[in-house]
Amino acid sequence: MKIRKYRPSDCEEVIKLFYDTVHNINKKDYTKEQLDVWATGKEDLGNWNSSLEKHFTLVATNNGMVVGFGDMDRTGYLDRLYVHSKYQGVGIGSSICDLLEKYANEKIVNYSSITAKTFFEKRGYKVVKKQQINRQGIILVNYVMEK
Repeated sequence: MKIRKYRPSDCEEVIKLFYDTVHNINKKDYTKEQLDVWATGKEDLGNWNSSLEKHFTLVATNNGMVVGFGDMDRTGYLDRLYVHSKYQGVGIGSSICDLLEKYANEKIVNYSSITAKTFFEKRGYKVVKKQQINRQGIILVNYVMEK
């Protein structure tokens, strides 16, 4: 596995990984209806690329295939951290997160899914609050966490 900076040519594969991970890994904690509004399969390539380019974004690859990615903005907001469903539990998320955390100047904040909450707690993140997000009339639970 290699970790490198994001390139615009990664965007399509990153979006596919995001969709597949949400729909395969998060299904134990969220309903199909919730997953469908979280990762619609119709994500805007231009908006995603713009966001990923503005942030400090890392991509993990294995034999040229994107197997994980994560990004953080200048304020220390860890926006996204996703690992391919077939590569869970082998340290990819931790490796990406280690590098993202080094990028942060001080406090790190993220909005963790129910599924990822334990991962972040093991890394020393604390729950600030549980929140309910309304997406197209569907409620999603997540946690504001800080380190």
